[in-house]
Amino acid sequence: MEVPNTSFVQNLVIDSSNPFYLHPSDYPGMILVSKFFDGNGYGAWKRAMSIALSAKNKLGVLYAETAQNLWNELNSRYGQASGVRVYQLQKNIYQISQVSSDIATYFAKKKSNWDELNVVNSIPSCTCGAVHAFSKREEDQRLIQCLVGLNPSYDMIRSNILMMQPIPSIDRSYGILIQDEKQREIHTTTTDFIVSSASMHANTG
Repeated sequence: MEVPNTSFVQNLVIDSSNPFYLHPSDYPGMILVSKFFDGNGYGAWKRAMSIALSAKNKLGVLYAETAQNLWNELNSRYGQASGVRVYQLQKNIYQISQVSSDIATYFAKKKSNWDELNVVNSIPSCTCGAVHAFSKREEDQRLIQCLVGLNPSYDMIRSNILMMQPIPSIDRSYGILIQDEKQREIHTTTTDFIVSSASMHANTG
């Protein structure tokens, strides 16, 4: 019986780190992102698709000629920062209010628009010192955008955040608001329990 050439067999095995390696869980028609691209929200879709491909080590495959041509065509058609799309995103950001949403959901809605705005209206990379000042100014503006849309019940905590020197980051402000929200939930739960107990005692008295 002829013994297979070991080196030949090993050469047939594709290294799992190779972009062309197919994991057993990969299959044709596999859905990589939850939302199909319909011509709207290209920036957010591209970012989600890039992350999904990168996680599967397939981002490098896009540099194949046909795939790259397709990617370039999508960028050319939908990826350009048009004044209309930038206007729509900026308008969305200012129109989003908390209303009945919790803090986490409210911030997520704002961030979704910020992320797409970053893609369609990206700023060229810069290594000068001004980039830090610009980033801080942009973050301060986004914090104001978030504070403006909060419900009136957050007026006190909003004032406290605005009075801090220097103005806190979005992450720190988010943490402060989440903590305040949890305290409100505890207070509401305690109040409801007291009212319920008092009512029960009144009915049994």
